Amino acid sequence: MASTAAPRIEPKKAAASKDSKLAAPKLDQPQLQAGGGTPASATDANSVKYLNETVSKYLKTVHDDLVKHYSLETKEGLSKWLTEEQQGSEKEAEILKDGSFAHFANYLSSTAARAMRPIDTVDMSFPISNYFISSSHNTYLTGNQLLSESSVDAYKNVLLRGCRCVEIDVWDGEPPSSSSSEDESTNPGVRKAKKEKPEMSLRKRLELRFGRKGSSPEEKSKSASQSPPKNEDERIQPWRSNNSGRAEPRVLHGYTLTKDTPFRAVCATICDYAFVTSDLPVIISLEVHTSPEQQEIMVEIMTEYWKGMLVDLPLDPSQSSEDLVLPSLKDLQRKILVKVKYTPPKSPETEAKPATLQAPAQLTKSASTETLTSTSSSSASDLPEAEKKPAPKTKITEALGQLGIYTRSYHFKSLDQPEAKIPTHIFSLSEKHLMEVHETQSAELFRHNKHFFMRAYPKGLRLNSSNLDPSIFWRTGVQIVALNWQRWDSGMMLNEAMFAGTSGWVLKPEGYRSASGDNSQKTAIPHRNLDLSIEFFAGQDIPLPPDEDDPKDLKPFVKVELHVEKHEERDGQPIPGGGKAKSGDFKRKTKTHKTPNPDFGREIVKFEGVKGVTEELTFVRFKVMDDERIHDDLAAWACFRLDRLQPGLRMIHLYDSAGVLTKGVLFVRIKKTVSVAK
Repeated sequence: MASTAAPRIEPKKAAASKDSKLAAPKLDQPQLQAGGGTPASATDANSVKYLNETVSKYLKTVHDDLVKHYSLETKEGLSKWLTEEQQGSEKEAEILKDGSFAHFANYLSSTAARAMRPIDTVDMSFPISNYFISSSHNTYLTGNQLLSESSVDAYKNVLLRGCRCVEIDVWDGEPPSSSSSEDESTNPGVRKAKKEKPEMSLRKRLELRFGRKGSSPEEKSKSASQSPPKNEDERIQPWRSNNSGRAEPRVLHGYTLTKDTPFRAVCATICDYAFVTSDLPVIISLEVHTSPEQQEIMVEIMTEYWKGMLVDLPLDPSQSSEDLVLPSLKDLQRKILVKVKYTPPKSPETEAKPATLQAPAQLTKSASTETLTSTSSSSASDLPEAEKKPAPKTKITEALGQLGIYTRSYHFKSLDQPEAKIPTHIFSLSEKHLMEVHETQSAELFRHNKHFFMRAYPKGLRLNSSNLDPSIFWRTGVQIVALNWQRWDSGMMLNEAMFAGTSGWVLKPEGYRSASGDNSQKTAIPHRNLDLSIEFFAGQDIPLPPDEDDPKDLKPFVKVELHVEKHEERDGQPIPGGGKAKSGDFKRKTKTHKTPNPDFGREIVKFEGVKGVTEELTFVRFKVMDDERIHDDLAAWACFRLDRLQPGLRMIHLYDSAGVLTKGVLFVRIKKTVSVAK
């Protein structure tokens, strides 16, 4: 049976690898890969190294026009042009110097002329629920949700790109020598945990269909050795500690054929890379499916590797767990927060008697004092009705549950449940569930999210790791919108626009903050009218799509899309598309041209009288498409939050289809008018 099943899995793997929107973690300069939060302004990646003949031609023409209109060679004329058209700064005037063509070309080649306005320094004085947080879903996966690898490289990659909330799905580890049913029979704790999983039949069907029974020891060893941090051989030892030969927890996507990686290796990687590109706090979103014994090992590993960083006690020792309030962002610099189901201490008279443990003798008594049930937050909540069964309940031990100091997770029932008033609580809802709450309690949802944490995640049926539209959920005030960072679609492009150049935490608009008196999404932020015009001069070094290898065959055109709040969102009505990530609501495109260095002939794309615009939560997306007969392929892209899209003569720096910053640019003139709605 094994020999006939083996060939069937290879075509599946091959098919997954051809998905052009899926990209494995980039380990060589991951900061150049988009996502959400990399301080790209600290590099020279956003400058132009040279100007091709076509771009230079338009620069000369534009410069001659400006000299005539503004007397650009004079200090007064230069200042007037910078103020009226560029809305620039004194630093830009220093680069332009005497306004000569040579200095004008230097200015347009510098980071000062890029289309994205630099971000202001974040105000860290507000409680942490007052920020949007760059967040990852199923962080460990390197591809789709069904067959891909789990890898510590994925954690290294997203942390270096500015992600501040990562997810870890933790399952019971396999005993080091256990590979048969006989071995299982000697470890009743592990066997019992497996039998209690009601959806095991789904996994069995997947195994029979795809012909895989699990990862080999060699594969597990290879996965554990990826992205080795310092002294890895001495401190990362998957599946067993140095002295006990015990099973240790592992990380994987449950009830699928994804390969696992050791929990210990994940914690070590987070230790090494959490604060390399940002000092702002990291939230660890735990999805726990382990036995009490394995939870104790989880606590041991986390406290060992994150010592000095882990928030395992209140910042103010005088505060009891019931009286805690959320600290400011500044108070949590270089700290790790654990999001896990909270477990209150049990009184001695109600504490259960110790059970027989299979883990080492040094485990504490609290391993047997399980309280408060936890259900899966994302793995199987959206399976088809035919596959749905009661979600497996994992009891959280006191030792693990009490690590949730300021991010205590509670099962969501309603916005009126008692836990919804606890300052440190956090609810996690799937996109579908959250849309339902928005349609029935939009005002209550907005008020809740002004003060308390909420997390949104993609529904379980997104097997290809596609993403939801994060902008819809940000506009309801949701702080943590978890996305599949390995999937390059509009969701991740919008995430890049929200967090680009930041440290992964962005202060909400004023009306969305806890101190504001606004009580609805409709009134929390001014809605304005937008007139936007983009004049395209030329492009240079546009990257090729994944399946194209001949630059002569590239036929680029630029599609411009606006992602604007719909009136249904403001009024709590059913949102068209149900929150799914898709193209923008307003679309325009240029004519098709040839070669990676197109001459657009000063073609102008306009959006006039666009209503309902909120500058901080509206997005402009540029997609350079390769014109094909059947399906146009994505060659490059850029995405901007409207308030950060700079007017004037600008260079739009392009990412390729795998989200990596390239040397490709578009030379454009942007005119943007935002007026008060009448």
